[in-house]
Amino acid sequence: MNDSDLEISSKAGKYHVIVRGRANFEYAVPLRNIAKSTGIIEGVAFDLENCTAMDSSFMGVLSMLALRMIREKKGAVELYNAKENLQKLLQELGILKLFALKEGTLESGEFSGSTNGENTLLDTARTVSEAHKALVEADSANDKKFGAVIEYADADVERLSKKDQN
Repeated sequence: MNDSDLEISSKAGKYHVIVRGRANFEYAVPLRNIAKSTGIIEGVAFDLENCTAMDSSFMGVLSMLALRMIREKKGAVELYNAKENLQKLLQELGILKLFALKEGTLESGEFSGSTNGENTLLDTARTVSEAHKALVEADSANDKKFGAVIEYADADVERLSKKDQN
């Protein structure tokens, strides 16, 4: 992933995210940090016009964000310009219902950029685990699809946590 493939900006608890190319687990880590933050999130808007595909980790983090917004009764996760293939991926996982689909251009001039930071292997493993757990939370049918992924990622988190302690 190049820094320009994922642009995150924010203002007063509202996030604007531009996604280019194939959105995968590398894209998911900085978004997980938003989902796990203690601050108030008023809304998240994704511009997916130039997004060609999404993997399950990325879709899981989208779900984490949407589930948080639903629990906190705050704004919505809006997906702008999501092509039919992306909508189909979300529908197949039973999570399309979590998002507000929009068309048009996002106004980003008033936002200030945020840094994506450096992703460690432990951050990536935690993101993969939590993202897939969110997919199962959003639709229990996803347990059959991702149960093994969750087990593997959890084992990775445990292994990498022990390594970090040494």
